[in-house]
Amino acid sequence: MQNVLVLGAGLVARPLLQYLLTHPEFRLLVATNDCERARKLMGEHPRGRVEQLDVHEATALASLVAEADAVVSLLPAELNPLVARACIDARRPMVSTSYVSSELRALGGEAREAGVLLLAETGLDPGIDHMSAVATVRRLRFAGGTITRFASSCGGFPALDANTNPWGYKFSWSPRAAMLAGRRPARYLREGEEVAIAGEELFAHSWPLEVEDYGVFEVYPNRDVVPYVAAYGLGGCPNVFRGTLRYPGWCATMLAACRLGLLEIAEEEWPETMTYRDLLTRRVPGGRAKGATRRVAQFLGVSPDSELVARLEWAGLFSDRPIPERRASPLDVFGNRLRKLMMYQPGERDMVLLKHVFVVTYPDGSQEEVRSRLVAHGDPWGDTAMARTVALPAAIATRLILQKGFQAVGVQIPTLREVYEPVLEELAERGVALDETHIKSFRGPFGDPAPALR
Repeated sequence: MQNVLVLGAGLVARPLLQYLLTHPEFRLLVATNDCERARKLMGEHPRGRVEQLDVHEATALASLVAEADAVVSLLPAELNPLVARACIDARRPMVSTSYVSSELRALGGEAREAGVLLLAETGLDPGIDHMSAVATVRRLRFAGGTITRFASSCGGFPALDANTNPWGYKFSWSPRAAMLAGRRPARYLREGEEVAIAGEELFAHSWPLEVEDYGVFEVYPNRDVVPYVAAYGLGGCPNVFRGTLRYPGWCATMLAACRLGLLEIAEEEWPETMTYRDLLTRRVPGGRAKGATRRVAQFLGVSPDSELVARLEWAGLFSDRPIPERRASPLDVFGNRLRKLMMYQPGERDMVLLKHVFVVTYPDGSQEEVRSRLVAHGDPWGDTAMARTVALPAAIATRLILQKGFQAVGVQIPTLREVYEPVLEELAERGVALDETHIKSFRGPFGDPAPALR
């Protein structure tokens, strides 16, 4: 029997635990700082147990890693280098769903020398987006196609029947991680040129995107696309974009939050008299003076009756209620407030949308647009769609590592054929698959594409 160490028991953990426990050859230890939650997620099971762990305690972490045959980290991305260090020392493979940080990437050489696989970005976004894109690129290129445009957009949000607040959003994954994602710079390719966007300007760069049968959303750039160009097999493609999907209005509201200083990450000491209105108006001329709604609206360049201001009011950010935190960053105060108001309630379901668009030219001059789409809805009384689509790829990859093994070592993402093919195959068997639509085009009499590709 093989031992799997799972670190963390957050919002997406349950499907991974349940998947691994369905395989009788695995024994699970969930190490977390929230043992009560972990026990609820796993339930009573003879092959599962829970143990308290502070991942910063290097000796305790190293001991648990040494006892495992594989490690799955569901911890925040900034903690993964600690786990990776322990895995390299113990020569144990690690799977995580988070992006590869610069600190984790720096451990790649040591991992290769030790023969250890550190497989990251094996969730939904990142994860399924990588795997499905690479599989499609490989197929299109094998058919002789040249990809001239690739755009991938993904998001998770309330299903239409659960979209019950003016923000159009509820948290199906770490609220803090969702807030931090709004601070990250982005970069993509447009007509062969790099477009770089500073973190504080991220939400100023959004535009409408239609998802067939589901309406119009807004999309904004997601991180740095350039490192993925080679990994996806898109070398020479002049237009490459990765984006995040949200309901309309999210970007304008989060841009306002950024301008108001609500996404700052430096911790501060807050007096007991500090209110949400004080926090909101720190950067607004006039301080605690009356007319906060009008002054904030003027500062943001919108009407006091705008939807943007209404969202801030709905969240209680104009109230005289004292903030509960005594030492915290503005981002954490803001995120904690939204978490209280924007979590899924029993009977509500979330929705995940992933859309790829490829524009392809073939040797005979013909063109086509290939659209791939994944739509998943959560179980109102069970797992969220986000939990399933994040956790299952990591769970499947962990099983494959233990049962079959991968040749790859070092820091990797699931763009390797030996990884993505079996993972996508099993996901499809479990109902998680992209459908595909081909829109044909042809060359007109003067060599122009007709009809125009959207």
